[in-house]
Amino acid sequence: MKQRNLVKKDIVSESYFQTVFRRFRQHRLAAVSLVILIVLGAAALLAPVIAPYDPNEIVGGFSNAPSREFWLGTDQIGRDVFSRLLYAMRVSLLVGILATLISTAVGVVLGLIAGYFGKAADMIIMRFTDMVMSFPYILLVLVAASIFRPGMWSIILILGFVDWPGIARLVRGNVLSLRETNFVKGNIVAGMPLRHILFSEILPNTVAPILVYATSVLALSMLDEAALSFLGMGVQPPTASLGNMLNGAQSLTVLTKQPWLWLPPGLLIVVLVMAINFIGDALRDALDPNSRR
Repeated sequence: MKQRNLVKKDIVSESYFQTVFRRFRQHRLAAVSLVILIVLGAAALLAPVIAPYDPNEIVGGFSNAPSREFWLGTDQIGRDVFSRLLYAMRVSLLVGILATLISTAVGVVLGLIAGYFGKAADMIIMRFTDMVMSFPYILLVLVAASIFRPGMWSIILILGFVDWPGIARLVRGNVLSLRETNFVKGNIVAGMPLRHILFSEILPNTVAPILVYATSVLALSMLDEAALSFLGMGVQPPTASLGNMLNGAQSLTVLTKQPWLWLPPGLLIVVLVMAINFIGDALRDALDPNSRR
């Protein structure tokens, strides 16, 4: 009984961030996923140091199988697959992160405006949001990708300005409830500037759901980049991305007899997306104020 009271006392005395970290660590898969994501992110960041060859340099024979010299073999024109894989992961992570940052920024700003001001601003922003969400998502991305010149920055901007509606609706809902709280009304009565109320009082109280939702957007953006690059509408060769490395799998010969050309990037996409999703699930539980774990 005494030991149980000591444990409760320690839990009560810990800070909010300590509580979140403790809850997060209880999710074994999320903790392992975080380690994997850090390791893969570091490998991508240090690709110029780790990669044994230049990703665009022809260094071996055509479609050579994995060997001691080329760990993952060579591609159809003799480039080292392992070196290209490191740089491809770098590009895919960059696309996912930047697209997520853009969509989050757009969604947060529009959600704050719609939720706080209401009336005409809310009606216009929400009807525009509903209009964007009424289009089939993948069709909207494909149409936008076909209009603009294919490339990494085009994909970043397209995904960034297509993925914002969900975040905007999420932020709006939180702002509508926070707007009626006493601490926000107290700031309004005290004559605090609008900038302070929105970004110092309301926004910090919506960070948790935004952060959780952003993880799903990050995973979705990476999958979209891979799909578009696979179809030839995303990152263009010779720049390597996980999607355009899978492009060779369209050939039945490559698919059945040369798995080293498509299996590593395919597995890497699966591992990255699953790791991000596990981390997002753990963050949702860790940041939930009603959780008793």
